Amino acid sequence: MPDSRYTGVANLLAPENCTLLLIDHQPSQLASVQSMDRTLLVSNVVGLAKTAKVFGVPTILSTVLEDRGGLLFKDVQGVFPEQKTINRTTLNAWEDPRVVAAIKKTGRKKLVVAALWTEICLAYPVLSALADDYAVYIVTDASGGVSGEAHERAVERMVQAGATPVTWIGFACELQRDWAREKTINGIADIMFTHGGTVGANIAWEFQLLK
Repeated sequence: MPDSRYTGVANLLAPENCTLLLIDHQPSQLASVQSMDRTLLVSNVVGLAKTAKVFGVPTILSTVLEDRGGLLFKDVQGVFPEQKTINRTTLNAWEDPRVVAAIKKTGRKKLVVAALWTEICLAYPVLSALADDYAVYIVTDASGGVSGEAHERAVERMVQAGATPVTWIGFACELQRDWAREKTINGIADIMFTHGGTVGANIAWEFQLLK
């Protein structure tokens, strides 16, 4: 039987019901990603971060051992220039009480997560959050593993445990959902033009038709 937290219109992701957690999008982590093109991965993460900003979704930024692995990607930090990352020593972000406290502070039980690497820094906190009764959505194209096998097996493991896989563009469209919501149209269109590839080209064409 489907988990009722994930089904029905009222339970779709919306700007007012979810939190975004970005974990370990750092140069040292990126260097070992082999599950997808690394340039595309960075673009997807930035598109995801910008989407959260446009819709006012609370976003928590976390890194691991910054002095060795480097700072959060500059283009992601640039979306939240005043926000400090939670710099951890734990592989599992959920084992750092500051991360859990920041998520609890939002008062939201839907958690959207992306991380490097999928098999460790995404899988571990996702499994932990599920055990704490969060409805968890994993952004698979803003996460990457050290191999295609590692990424795929980790996604399978999380899905079997109850997580829902999404893409960053799917997340963006789920938040927008209605083009009558004009307040965010220009923002989301700009994000798609820059980071959406063929989707951005499609939207640009549609916008021309609407003029």
